[in-house]
Amino acid sequence: MKLAILGGTGPQGQGLALRFAQAGVAVALGSRDRSRSAEIAAALNAKLDGRAGRASIEGYENEEAVRAAGEVVMLAVPYTGHDTTLRSIAPLLDGKILVDLVVPLAPNDPKTVAMPPEGSATEAAQALLGNNVRVVGALHNVSAHTLNQLDQPINCDVLACGNDVEAAQTVMDLVAQLGVTAYYAGPASSARCVEAITPMLIRFNISKKVPFSHAGIRIWAPGAPA
Repeated sequence: MKLAILGGTGPQGQGLALRFAQAGVAVALGSRDRSRSAEIAAALNAKLDGRAGRASIEGYENEEAVRAAGEVVMLAVPYTGHDTTLRSIAPLLDGKILVDLVVPLAPNDPKTVAMPPEGSATEAAQALLGNNVRVVGALHNVSAHTLNQLDQPINCDVLACGNDVEAAQTVMDLVAQLGVTAYYAGPASSARCVEAITPMLIRFNISKKVPFSHAGIRIWAPGAPA
């Protein structure tokens, strides 16, 4: 199975491409600029040289990447390009799962969300694409810096939400290949809460009162060791 990551030339897209390829999942890296995508893919493959069990990363233009994908397409573009990108690939997504990673951060203030009228980016994607495309919101709260540090484990759990539970499970199984625990957080409307966690994490990460950066969240069982 080949996974498509649109917006793959950005920090989060690159980190996800590295993590999935390291786990043996082939990646079609999508961008508006095919030459840029091919250049980034070559650099990412070089970082993975010598790692056992790795898969390849190939650079494509966005529409080509969607065509190359087996079942799952991940959207990791800035929020300003969210709807435009979805409209450009919508005819190619029928029967596929669209994983929306986008968080609608407020312009000029990444510590705040500016949710669309639908309630969240995940819900906006489902409304735009219609019911023939199964939309799952996931991976919103994972630091791009953490993803790119391949010798360090990912320091958080993943919350997945969507109206199609089977599609959400497919995404959670895929994420589990990164050594990460994923939880189903409910229907697409739950993305309003999940996406809103990201600006809080950003606030922690830039605060001088917090003695760490690149924070993540975990679902913790009572009595479990710290």
